[in-house]
Amino acid sequence: MVTAPSPVFDTEALRRGIEEQTATTLLSLYADDAEIHVVDHTAQPSNPKVLHGRDEIGAMLDDVYSRDMTHKLEECVVQGDRVAYAESCQYPDGVRVLAESMLMLRDGRITRQTMIQAWDE
Repeated sequence: MVTAPSPVFDTEALRRGIEEQTATTLLSLYADDAEIHVVDHTAQPSNPKVLHGRDEIGAMLDDVYSRDMTHKLEECVVQGDRVAYAESCQYPDGVRVLAESMLMLRDGRITRQTMIQAWDE
C-alpha cells in the first residue's frame, strides 16, 4: 500500500512573505481556523493577544506590512509538524523589533502561532 506524503511547510514562501512584506503570501500559509497568540510588553503571557481565523490574521499582517520598515527572516527550523523562526525588523529611524515564533502545523498549514516580540523604546 502506498501512502501519500504529508504536505510540507513552505519555508521559502515564509521567507518571501516576510522579506518582501507580502501579507497575501504569508496569509496563504495559515489554515482557515488558525490562531496567533502574541506576547509583548502590552500583551503579557497571562493575557496574550489572540487573533482568530484568517480574517483577523490578515488584518494584522496588512497593518504590519503597511509600515515603513524592513523585515528579515533570520532563522527557521522545521521538525515534523512544528516550525520555529526568528524575524528581525527595523524602522528607518533605527528602531529595531525582534520576534520569535513557534508554529504548529496541520497538512502543511499553520494552525497555531505563538509569537513573542520586543522592540526598542
